[in-house]
Amino acid sequence: MEKIFQIAIDGPGGAGKSTIAKKLAEILKIEYIDTGAMYRAVGYKVLSENINLDNCDEIENLLNHTDIDFKRGFIYLDGKKLSDEIRAPEISKMASIVSQKSAVREKLVAIQRDLGKKKSVIMDGRDVGTNVLPDAKFKFYLNASTDKRAKRRYDELIGKGEDVQFDQVLQDIEHRDYMDMNRELNPLRKADDAMEIDTSEMNVEDVLKVILKEVE
Repeated sequence: MEKIFQIAIDGPGGAGKSTIAKKLAEILKIEYIDTGAMYRAVGYKVLSENINLDNCDEIENLLNHTDIDFKRGFIYLDGKKLSDEIRAPEISKMASIVSQKSAVREKLVAIQRDLGKKKSVIMDGRDVGTNVLPDAKFKFYLNASTDKRAKRRYDELIGKGEDVQFDQVLQDIEHRDYMDMNRELNPLRKADDAMEIDTSEMNVEDVLKVILKEVE
């Protein structure tokens, strides 16, 4: 295997991308880059600073004064480590909205590509294999039924003490899918050269075995 290589993992929300990517990064001892967390971080800042997304100047100013970095699998926004605060449902919705802004995508994609050039990385998101790292050595597309993905997200939120209803989580998943697949800028789709894995009836270990067989 080359000294520096990239692994791209794409797919809709709740398919298991982040869980699998983190485990793979540990096994292969490479950096994990959560691109979705980057959009969540921008969405978090937009809400925190009450930015008007219809005002291009406000967006531009926000981006010019935003620093995003990854250290040991954790995302840092302007030097502050972020965690569960960017996993709230309202942040998920805002992440989907800001991801449709060309200025936001351009800045974040530039950061992602730069990170991928410096060292071996595993990057997960919705357009990594098709747009961010189109020449990645390994590409995977994780998918699962809508109900299964909603159940996973529901269990995750309940486990964190969130007061949520399954029907609302399912509705949010369906809405996010529609937004991701129908946006003008780099919509969610499987790269032609990516291996698709349906994780609906698979556990983490099963998925890891399939991917590691291809990578190692």
